[in-house]
Amino acid sequence: MCQHQPPCPPAEAPDREAAALTAHHPEQGWSLLCNGTIVFDDTGELLPNGTVHAPHRPTPKPVPA
Repeated sequence: MCQHQPPCPPAEAPDREAAALTAHHPEQGWSLLCNGTIVFDDTGELLPNGTVHAPHRPTPKPVPA
């Protein structure tokens, strides 16, 4: 699907979110990446094969005392 050089990471790759942005709809809370992944503002993802990845917001690091 990707025509970029170097190619974007595939949807199955751990770094799939590094793919180029194809469509961005902030008013609806989602974006489409070049690899077919839909990413949501809450950090959830829908892969082209229908797999859903729950939101994965980073947890804050503890502040040293």
